[in-house]
Amino acid sequence: MRSLKLFTILTFLLGMSGLSAQNDFFNIDNIQQIHINLEEENWAYLLDSLRYNGEDFLMGDVDINGTKLSGVGVRYREGRAFTPGAKRNGLYIQLDVEKEGQNYQGYKAVDLSDGLRDPSMMREVLAHEIAQPYLASPRANFAKVFINDVLYGVFSNIEVIGDKFLDRNFGGYTEGALFAATPDYIVPAPEECRTKLYASLLVDNSADCYKHNFTALRGNDWQGLYQLSMTLKDHPEKIEDVLHVDKVLWMLAFNNVLVNLSSYTGQYSPNYLLYKDDRGRWAPIITGFNFAFGSYKNTGVGSDKGTVALLQLDPLLHVDEESKPLISVLLSDEKYQKQYLAHMRNILRNHFKDDAFAKRVEALQLMILPDLAEDEHKYYSLAEIESSLTETIGKKSKIPGLVEFMNKRASFLENHAAFRILPPAIEQVEVRQRERFSNETISDFRIRAKVDKYTNKVLLYYRFDKDAPFAMVQMTDDGGHFDEGAGDSIYGAIVEPPVGKKELEYYIQAENAKAISYDPTDYTVTKHKVTLAELNQ
Repeated sequence: MRSLKLFTILTFLLGMSGLSAQNDFFNIDNIQQIHINLEEENWAYLLDSLRYNGEDFLMGDVDINGTKLSGVGVRYREGRAFTPGAKRNGLYIQLDVEKEGQNYQGYKAVDLSDGLRDPSMMREVLAHEIAQPYLASPRANFAKVFINDVLYGVFSNIEVIGDKFLDRNFGGYTEGALFAATPDYIVPAPEECRTKLYASLLVDNSADCYKHNFTALRGNDWQGLYQLSMTLKDHPEKIEDVLHVDKVLWMLAFNNVLVNLSSYTGQYSPNYLLYKDDRGRWAPIITGFNFAFGSYKNTGVGSDKGTVALLQLDPLLHVDEESKPLISVLLSDEKYQKQYLAHMRNILRNHFKDDAFAKRVEALQLMILPDLAEDEHKYYSLAEIESSLTETIGKKSKIPGLVEFMNKRASFLENHAAFRILPPAIEQVEVRQRERFSNETISDFRIRAKVDKYTNKVLLYYRFDKDAPFAMVQMTDDGGHFDEGAGDSIYGAIVEPPVGKKELEYYIQAENAKAISYDPTDYTVTKHKVTLAELNQ
């Protein structure tokens, strides 16, 4: 256990950083301070009752990092972790119940997860952090929560999926239909519907049947959800018309690398959402990571897996399983499978190489330990929390040590046959510029890149506006597209900008017989950018 002296130093440093915590409610390196005030002395009993009897709130006030908000609604968080009479349950706070528009930094609600079955108390925050660069996922950090000036506990503070989230992740578009996968595995499906489909997107008997396993959070486009399933089944060649496939592949890659089985990849297919963007395509949103990193153990086929089986989870899990059409249909396509494996490779490289994950975990644990030491309602002892990085905790649940598990998982994947294949090398990416002292004006974008001799296809993805979808053109090695000589492994493409468009954002995808690679490798975050003004300097 860390010394009391170290706790004191850390507490002082965290106090010094309190101002920056107020500037960003989801700054992962600061612990938020949330004080809830409820008038009723029997508030715990009342919250239990409300949890069982509808969606009403217990009214009160809240102070978030020194900002006082009155007339807010409090209730226990939805989900399987709720335990009646417990000293600790997740909380949901609606800030604008009595005052329309009331918010904290643009957020109208606060979602506090209690970390059941996570002795590290870091799984949710870490998984949300890892997911951020690749797909739409809430931000998350830690919060120290008080009720009536008594410490209620340390919680994971999860961003609520509302206007601010949709605006940030979908180019300012917030009017699309939004469905949450809420599979009902207790109440049988209606007689007119198929049984045990859960939220898998297998075709059901009608659009209304999807109401048994999904919840409409925005809009009422049940027919659109039904058509998505029908397209997966009957017209997979048209799937890109109705589904943002690359984002789904990122979700599947993330789930497999992190052994996040309380999601589409596992039993019941829970904890993901589908949002219909401004192009009419469904895009996944992923959250609910309390059981990530091997804490939940059922893939949906057979009984729970042991730790060794989870460590050695097949990177192509469910590729032949018809009950998981997002996996079996998409990964049956050779190109999509290559993209999926490239995404897994990217996640491994960015987060699990050279002890990067262990260092991040240890830094976060060091930050939250002083507050966890004060938390009398935590599910695990401080000794269990500290050892949860390297040791399995719990005789029955057997939750694997966070760092040890992922070190072994990463090692297994890196040595798997699917990841020993060399992806195409992309080098010398350049855009044609005006020659020095020339009077010529560059009016188009001529882009080329050198690849290795085994590359058989190179694609350029580009757009002229930051929030626009990417268009695609195939780059060629024919000597006629700014690619020097034919057959020299230099591929080029010429992009003519529309009138008034003077800036280009782009990335390159290269493919060989077995693998796909990208340039920039982190194309979801960083793209190449160039302007006509730069080219004409």
